[in-house]
Amino acid sequence: MSTNQKKKGHPKGLYLLFFTEMWERFSYYGMRGILILYLTKSFLAGGLAIEAQDASLIYGFFTGFVYFTPIIGGWLADKYLGQRHAVTIGGFTMMAGQLMLFALNTHVGLYIGLFLLIIGNGFFKPNISTLVGGLYEDGDDRRDAAFSIFYMGINLGAFMAPLVIGYLTDGLFAVKGISELGETVILSYGYRYGFLAAAIGMFLGQMLFNTLGNKYLGEIGMKPGGSMVNSMSAEELAIKNKQPLTKEERQRVIVIFVIFVFAIFFWAGFEQAGSSLSLYTDNYIDRTIMGFEIPTPWFQSVNPLFIVTFAPLFGMLWMSKFGKKLTTPIKMGTGMIVLGLGFFFMLGAVYERGGDGVTDINIKASLIWLVLTYLLHTLGELCLSPVGLSVVTKLSPPKYASVLMGVWLLSSFVANIIGGFLASSVESMGAGRIFLYVALFVILCGIVMIALNKKLVRMMHGVR
Repeated sequence: MSTNQKKKGHPKGLYLLFFTEMWERFSYYGMRGILILYLTKSFLAGGLAIEAQDASLIYGFFTGFVYFTPIIGGWLADKYLGQRHAVTIGGFTMMAGQLMLFALNTHVGLYIGLFLLIIGNGFFKPNISTLVGGLYEDGDDRRDAAFSIFYMGINLGAFMAPLVIGYLTDGLFAVKGISELGETVILSYGYRYGFLAAAIGMFLGQMLFNTLGNKYLGEIGMKPGGSMVNSMSAEELAIKNKQPLTKEERQRVIVIFVIFVFAIFFWAGFEQAGSSLSLYTDNYIDRTIMGFEIPTPWFQSVNPLFIVTFAPLFGMLWMSKFGKKLTTPIKMGTGMIVLGLGFFFMLGAVYERGGDGVTDINIKASLIWLVLTYLLHTLGELCLSPVGLSVVTKLSPPKYASVLMGVWLLSSFVANIIGGFLASSVESMGAGRIFLYVALFVILCGIVMIALNKKLVRMMHGVR
């Protein structure tokens, strides 16, 4: 097969990894979407009756450590397991965690289940992303487009999960009754069946991965020391892994850590969607359309919906003549600026209501402000996140490929902590100020990253 023929389209292995990741994200986001409700609802309502403050701490530590363990799982894969085995171990461990939450509706079951989910994600998350990079040789222009497609799989799962599992917990498996006013009310929620659905999703992804992996991935990721083992013999790989990093490789690793720092500030702003933005939406956004009030949690599906819609367009953009001229720092810096601009729409919502001083929840802002915010945040995310995944696989020395992917994911661990502090300041400082400060700071970070473009590109040694 000629080089030109190879350049057309993408390997079938990409689509296998796409669906494997889609079902894993369905499992994770479905569980995460009902976790805080499961923790705080009474025993009779199907929950664990944990105080809201304690439940928030449990939720925060869980989501934080989900992004911390990938650096350990990545190291174990690089050193001992190989990416393919790590993905399998992680997938079935997460499935066991979901089944524990389903089977044992107690505090003990909760902690065991969450522990298994944290451990499993550490094995799964960095290594499946590394496998995507391993499908392409160094210098292959299709890699950025491939990660945009892969990223669409992540968000397709994230989009389906709140809708499907919300239907199961609040509809199909909910126990309902009639209130004194004659209205239908939910007496008990079917949260345990939401966890079961999440486990089934994880199982489907693992069945696809393990039955079709050998056919579509070949030897990629079967041995430790880097995912692109198909281009090296075992002897060459062993020799390569024992050699110290070259100057070029060390500079590339430095670039990964620079990108890591900028990504922290991006995600700290982006993660406001699940905290300050969500609370503002619940209290101050007019969510009624044609007499139907949209449940606040459903808005968590807006970002994934936009991702699924726009990811193919971004994939085509990166493959175009114009897109190929854009370097990674330019793409990621632009993403940060676009994210910051999105917060200005939330400022529009604040000022439509009359400013932060207006606390009357009967005074609502238009829904369009929120939709435009999510739109720009999504466009910013598409400029930064899949591009970041791609460039880490390009810059990482093969023997550290997965552990450096774990470093990239670790940015979300730090960002969630910073984002939590930002969200907790809304009550004292006001939402308008928080939105303004986040917007200005993230835009400044984007400008700085673009200014560093030439320096970073030199240190990347041919990677764009």
